[in-house]
Amino acid sequence: MTTYDDPAAPALREELLAWVRSRLEVFGLGVDGEATQPHVRPWGTVLRVPTTCGPVWAKAVVPALRHEVAVTTLLARRRPEAVAPVLGADAERGWLLLADAGETLRELGARERTLAPWHEALSLYASLQRDVVADAPALRAEGLPDLRLPLLPDRYADLVGRLAPDLGDLGAAALAAVPLVRDLCAELAASGLPDTLQHDDLHDAQVFVREGRVRVLDWGDACLTHPFLTLAVTLDGVLAWGLDDVERSEDVTPYRDTYLAGWQGVGGASHEDLVRASDVARRLGWVCRSVNDPPGPGSLGSLRSRLQMFLDGRVAA
Repeated sequence: MTTYDDPAAPALREELLAWVRSRLEVFGLGVDGEATQPHVRPWGTVLRVPTTCGPVWAKAVVPALRHEVAVTTLLARRRPEAVAPVLGADAERGWLLLADAGETLRELGARERTLAPWHEALSLYASLQRDVVADAPALRAEGLPDLRLPLLPDRYADLVGRLAPDLGDLGAAALAAVPLVRDLCAELAASGLPDTLQHDDLHDAQVFVREGRVRVLDWGDACLTHPFLTLAVTLDGVLAWGLDDVERSEDVTPYRDTYLAGWQGVGGASHEDLVRASDVARRLGWVCRSVNDPPGPGSLGSLRSRLQMFLDGRVAA
């Protein structure tokens, strides 16, 4: 299989650009300058294409991530104000063409020294998750990874079982934690919340702001599971580090409560019920992230960090 950083990639790039031009013609737009390629990875690439009405962004991904096209187009139908406008989509080839969504929260936060827009982002995200609960079977049929709680322990056991010899002492601890993963999954399942779309990598470069409107992009790591598992990355992996990347420098409680407000009353859950469920999910979310984004050969750094976060049970106060 050709990847986007191998010698055949230039041909793929030209094929993608030809498709972009054909899609722009539908909207009466033309390319107005040279396309640039700000992101190139083995799993995909992103092109910035200037047009007569501003830049557009083309994304192409490998087959394993083509569910991103289905997720993005579904969200664009359900909640068009919450994602970048979709100008083109080819699920078979894993191609997306999106209008410009503005600047990231990372850029905005660095310039204005604020995390306040995260409240709007978390409210929006919770409402998106609730709105697509009924679409779970369709998304699963489109290839969305199925990491529902009953499946997660076995997926975790398989992952750490295969990689334990390469993880040293951490591998032994990770293997010994398989029963804990089963217990935590059972405890979280008792919250009664429905499985739904979970972004699984919701950080400050995935949320954009344009003309005061927040949008959530980059759904390639999304999966079907308990909604609260998202909080591991977002609260403890991002927001707790504040604006200056200092661990536990930001109190995440207000952000947690903003997100949980979007689930208030679902299944009869009180705020206290939701807080207890979120505490479990913030630990278990690192298991989901480990399983959903397994390392390639010789690349265990991220997995080690995620497993350590899970084993330590660290959540930001």
